[in-house]
Amino acid sequence: MIDIDKWQEIFSTLKSNKLRTFLTAFGVFWGIFMLVIMLGSGNGLKNGVMQGFGDFATNSVFIWPQVTSISYKGFPRGRQFSFINEDIAALRKNIPEIELIAPRVRGGSMDGGGDNVVRGQNSGAFSIFGDYPEFNLIDPVQIVKGRFINNIDIKQKRKVIVIGKRVLEVLFEKDEKVLGEYIRIQGVYFKVVGVYASKRFGERANRENQRIFMPFTTLQQTYNMGNTVGWFSITSKDNILVSNIEDKIINLLKNRHSISPKDKDAIGHFNVEKEYKQMNGLFNGISTLIWIVGTGTLLAGVIGVSNIMLIIVKERTKEIGIKRAIGATPVKIVGQIITESVFLTSFAGYFGLSLGVFIVELINMAMEGGGGGMFANPEVDLNVALFALTILVFSGAVAGFIPAKRAISIKPIDALRNE
Repeated sequence: MIDIDKWQEIFSTLKSNKLRTFLTAFGVFWGIFMLVIMLGSGNGLKNGVMQGFGDFATNSVFIWPQVTSISYKGFPRGRQFSFINEDIAALRKNIPEIELIAPRVRGGSMDGGGDNVVRGQNSGAFSIFGDYPEFNLIDPVQIVKGRFINNIDIKQKRKVIVIGKRVLEVLFEKDEKVLGEYIRIQGVYFKVVGVYASKRFGERANRENQRIFMPFTTLQQTYNMGNTVGWFSITSKDNILVSNIEDKIINLLKNRHSISPKDKDAIGHFNVEKEYKQMNGLFNGISTLIWIVGTGTLLAGVIGVSNIMLIIVKERTKEIGIKRAIGATPVKIVGQIITESVFLTSFAGYFGLSLGVFIVELINMAMEGGGGGMFANPEVDLNVALFALTILVFSGAVAGFIPAKRAISIKPIDALRNE
């Protein structure tokens, strides 16, 4: 049962010095409030940066030809070269750790200058990419209508395309039929079989939505690109780091294209796995720093509670002596003081936690649909918030135990003599 007299005494004690009680409670309130705000901000920054990856396969590497910087086997320095279709089979045969290979070639407007895509009276300058179906497994887009490129398109070199959301807006009227319609790209007509939307946000999404995908083999043949490959997107098999096969891939391509093994500039490469790990490491460090700073602030508030309880115990020394003299047990005295401490920390901590979560959610709601850029979807894990509150209550009990121990260490006769 609830001891009403006990709680009346607690409230009376806390109300006897309102300013002191408020300042003590505010220290605890501010500690957990700032911890929640910093955790929410840290998650918002992490989400904003990680959204830039979209659903990118994090075990992937991109490899493209550049210009040689070392003369080799009679070939001069500064030689330009291209990857070729035969490299695909060579990579699969010699590096079994590879899961997906998506060769890609680019055509159309490279710099946005000049309209290269026309439909009726509408036209625009868009980037054209020749792809394999595997590319949408490595760097996926959301198909909103129709489908993506498939293997039959590749084999039969079909003149079909998948257009981005922005391409649709420029070339078609609202609610106009899209699938099955034809678009002229650099004088050649292609059938629209799908419409996609980028999974990224902000400017990166805008750029991606202005692209057109067609079968890799179709682009090569239609625009007389021979067997040239622009670059490779490659992923490793499960439980194999792509970093472990990156050098194998580069060395194999160097050997096939007569490039010096010492030439570090001839083949460009971008390891998504390394970038992703670096980002995760950075945000783990930020999270650790937030917990250190937040916990320190919270600890300062708890120490404040302990100090105020010491003062309260000192002021109530005679009262405690009387209670001891008339039969109050040490356990009851300790329980009374710890209850006061836990109540003060829990009450202040609850409001700090609630206000912090409310502000974080308010910011999150205000940013919905805006992309957020480098900051998006700030959030606080409920389990983390409850864990922080639990630790706070426990700390409140510890903070009350020290003054309580001091209280019961005073003999009743000495307490009654105290002035």
